[in-house]
Amino acid sequence: MTAFVIPLQDAAARDPARFGPKAANQAALAQAGLPTPGGFCVDAAAYRTQIESLGLGEAVRAVFQSPGFEARRHALRVKLGLMETPIAHEIREPLLAAWNALRAVPGTRVAVRSSALVEDRFGSSFAGQFESYLGLESEADFFTAVRACWAALWSTRALRYMASHDLDPADTGMAVIIQPLVEARASGGGLSRTADDGMILSATPGLGSAIAQGEVVPDHIELGRDAMVIHNQPGRSHHQESCSRGHRTSRHGVAHDHDDAPCLNGDEASELGRLLLKAEALMEQPVEIEWAMDETGFKLLQARPLHVETRESAPDEIWLQHPRLNGQPSGIGWSQGRACVVTCECELGRVGPGDILVTQVPGPALAQVLPMVGGVVAELGGSTSHLASLARERGVPMVLGVLNATRRIPDGSTVAVDGIAGVVRWMR
Repeated sequence: MTAFVIPLQDAAARDPARFGPKAANQAALAQAGLPTPGGFCVDAAAYRTQIESLGLGEAVRAVFQSPGFEARRHALRVKLGLMETPIAHEIREPLLAAWNALRAVPGTRVAVRSSALVEDRFGSSFAGQFESYLGLESEADFFTAVRACWAALWSTRALRYMASHDLDPADTGMAVIIQPLVEARASGGGLSRTADDGMILSATPGLGSAIAQGEVVPDHIELGRDAMVIHNQPGRSHHQESCSRGHRTSRHGVAHDHDDAPCLNGDEASELGRLLLKAEALMEQPVEIEWAMDETGFKLLQARPLHVETRESAPDEIWLQHPRLNGQPSGIGWSQGRACVVTCECELGRVGPGDILVTQVPGPALAQVLPMVGGVVAELGGSTSHLASLARERGVPMVLGVLNATRRIPDGSTVAVDGIAGVVRWMR
């Protein structure tokens, strides 16, 4: 019988058909000698076994074969079944063995991450569409996190993304990664190649989920192909605005440079740049990574294929005469359109085809409007956020970390977005 749970150091863990590209890439990095947290991966066969043990096979197949309400009802039945029912004994026992192996090291907290068979592929990264659970310390929370990762395949957000890529959840499965949590002093992302043949790193103190979710403006570090630092731009912290029935409250974005030194010094940034180059060489293509650094050094948490824009950004000369704001580029495209200033997700219904969405937090939930917009400008976020990854897939220009964009860019004005240079301009 095929084992449901195996160490990431096992040669079989490199099989994306069993463990998903995310886990397979993580296993490849570890087995090539690059630093990773280690841990275990759970075969998608465990997910399928759980589905069958719950008698949900018919509901799974019916979701994308049924109209509107019926489809939602079937998806909800699958999701609730996975979340509310104990894990089958034949899966629970090897999961428990992996949990005990990690917790045997005193003080270890555990991370559980999704690794869907359809994610982390070129053109369909699913960045931010599934779930990760960090810092687990109880057995009950651990089993809940595994079930929640399985159920994430049936979330409205994931189903919408799959439908837009002609993927049927009935034809795929969800694997899971179980690892020791990196007690990070700093975390972030990296792009191994830019349009000008450089590299980009992002960094923020502590865990990197805030970068991924677009909740902070991270340090932005530019490197040459020799991994030497060209520029290190400190990030900013903000007070975020809340929503009150679709209107802003009195709290608003305020820029504040980091009081401390950058998250990474020059030597650390160069060391991470060299790891980025090694990951690119191993995967034989440009890559996007997520990383964390603890007291022992860097750990690579993820590597996925990276789309690189090859054409030059080409703003019309007339735009050079108009007001300019700078930010962190997504690394793709040039476009112009009508500014639609949105300060809360509840206002997304105002966004029309070809609009330039101007917003505060570029969270993964905005993926639903990416197929229609001409570009995105955001006050928070950085080049390696999940939404930036999704925008690169779609060829949508984006500039992030633009200070006070929702206040300075007039709603309805004509806006130009240069996603390669990281520049936004508008006509008064």
